[in-house]
Amino acid sequence: MKKSFVMGMVAVVGAALFAGGAWAQTETPKAASFDPALLQPATLAAKAPETFDVKFTTTKGDFVVRVTRAWAPRGADRFYNLVQHHFYDDASFFRVISGFMVQFGISAHPPVARVWNAAPIKDDPVKQSNTRGMVTYAMAGPNTRTTQVFINYQDNSRLDGDGFSPFGKVVEGMKVVDALYSGYGEGAPSGRGPGQDKVQSLGKAYLDKNFPKLDSIKTARIVMPAAKPAEAPPADRPI
Repeated sequence: MKKSFVMGMVAVVGAALFAGGAWAQTETPKAASFDPALLQPATLAAKAPETFDVKFTTTKGDFVVRVTRAWAPRGADRFYNLVQHHFYDDASFFRVISGFMVQFGISAHPPVARVWNAAPIKDDPVKQSNTRGMVTYAMAGPNTRTTQVFINYQDNSRLDGDGFSPFGKVVEGMKVVDALYSGYGEGAPSGRGPGQDKVQSLGKAYLDKNFPKLDSIKTARIVMPAAKPAEAPPADRPI
């Protein structure tokens, strides 16, 4: 199980080969439309609120992830900064395995993907379990978390022992997450789905051309959790 994540995350080693290949030569790259701050990962280091929600508007519908910083502080802070600067906008759900998980988090823009792939964060201790709906970073071994995350479709608590530390949970719209297109299956080279090295080096244009049925994120925005109703004041005691 861990091997599949390792293979996906380290595939970027061959990205430069594809960037100069025949496919790249026949495609006209889209103009950059991302926050320039995303090209400076070290400057995006704000501390996240103790709890915050992220609303994902996707091609399949909306869902909301509630992040709890105490579960995985480093992971929560990274996610907060990425969402604040619209990193996940236009990103595709490129690895959707029915009965297992859905993975996303490679930027639609190759220059952005490149710099964040070289900006890992240290691990957080595993305080929560990878049960259904929990959101966790993908990784290629210790201290390799960058921007890719996955949402568990089932109880994957077997991943807990490998260091996969959940930092949030889908609290609204899990039916939308369940409905994300999964027909391509596992990614290359193990399956016929997208190769992560090509996603890294060629961006969303590669996915749109070769995997047009994939769902994607339109926007991801931070919204504060709904406030709890104020408690009624205690009734006056009779004298």
